[in-house]
Amino acid sequence: MRRLVFLPVVLALLWAGYWFIGALVMDRAVSGWLAARENEGWVANYSDVSVTGFPIRFVTTVRDVELADPGTGVAWSAPEFRFESRSIRPNEITAIWPDVQTYASPFERIEVTSERMQGQVAFAPNTALALRASDIALEGVTLGSSLGWEAYLESGTLTTARSDLATDSHDIVFEATGLRLADTTRRRLDPARLMPGEIELLSLNAWVDFDAPWDRSAIEVARPQVEAIRIGDLRATWGNLDLRAAGEVTVDAEGVPTGEIVVKATNWREMLTIAEATGVVPSGLVPTIERGLSLLARLSGPPETLDAPLSFRNGLVTFGPVPLGPAPRIVLR
Repeated sequence: MRRLVFLPVVLALLWAGYWFIGALVMDRAVSGWLAARENEGWVANYSDVSVTGFPIRFVTTVRDVELADPGTGVAWSAPEFRFESRSIRPNEITAIWPDVQTYASPFERIEVTSERMQGQVAFAPNTALALRASDIALEGVTLGSSLGWEAYLESGTLTTARSDLATDSHDIVFEATGLRLADTTRRRLDPARLMPGEIELLSLNAWVDFDAPWDRSAIEVARPQVEAIRIGDLRATWGNLDLRAAGEVTVDAEGVPTGEIVVKATNWREMLTIAEATGVVPSGLVPTIERGLSLLARLSGPPETLDAPLSFRNGLVTFGPVPLGPAPRIVLR
């Protein structure tokens, strides 16, 4: 009987010892990582690291954190950053960003305010901490730039998971609703104010291959670069415009894409009007382009719907028979 009485006490003491050792390891791991970045020339400032949550969770809070990578000039600062994990699964964490944080680059400084920015992230249970899956929720996010522009997102979700397609491939699903563009972007896309001020829906289902794993070296050394993008479904709804796309491109070492994405555009004439207003398509070419696209639309279905390939070849991009100019470079800083 006495053994039965003491057994729960012994188990409780063992668990308490496990938790306090785990908390100490977590504290030293975070402090040590920040010290290592500072030794490499980073700005890595913070006022305090604390671990709470006894007995069933590790809740780690880093306060007054400032990080800046001298190699890229990218910096991030926040009054605090918190991540939590269950005591029995410390490699599966919940990351909680503060209501206000700041990102900066050599080009601008962006203050991010949010009603909610939180994500569940699972890493491989080893020291490399390779990303296995993530699920991030965004609500009421406002971006305010030092260049004078502001953008707003009502809600969004981003999920990723290691894919079976390749070693460093990830399945990515993103959906955003109520996206209000920055005025500078809005003026470029819709200078005549033909469209509503908000993009109702933007969604993406894709598979992305990278040249390296997304693990701790992605922050400490260099960001993995994109090698291929397979778009299963891309959709954007903006007023009367409805855009759908699917296809695949490969990306070379310079970030130049090659491949084809099939685009289905409803009310495409309004898109052409916007392209003319923004200067993407010269006004003198609009009648010729419209006749060509009208023919493509009649061949592909209803005349208000255009089904044509967006082709990336030799550093250039064309939409059907229409040249659009140099292809964008896909490089992660």
